[in-house]
Amino acid sequence: MAMNYNKLWKLLIDRGLYRKDLREMAGISTNALAKMSKGGDVSTLVLGKICTALDVKIEDIVEVVLDESK
Repeated sequence: MAMNYNKLWKLLIDRGLYRKDLREMAGISTNALAKMSKGGDVSTLVLGKICTALDVKIEDIVEVVLDESK
């Protein structure tokens, strides 16, 4: 199972924001942002901060990609 943050990256583009802007707005660490850039797992606290900062629901920023081989 992997996380896909493509919806978040597209949302940032649509709003004319950079990842640096997101980091500052949401108060998240550079490490959390780096993990997300690689499709890694971050805490629900981080996702909640992003949702609050952007005024969106969690399903607007992340998708769970199931492993089809299992």
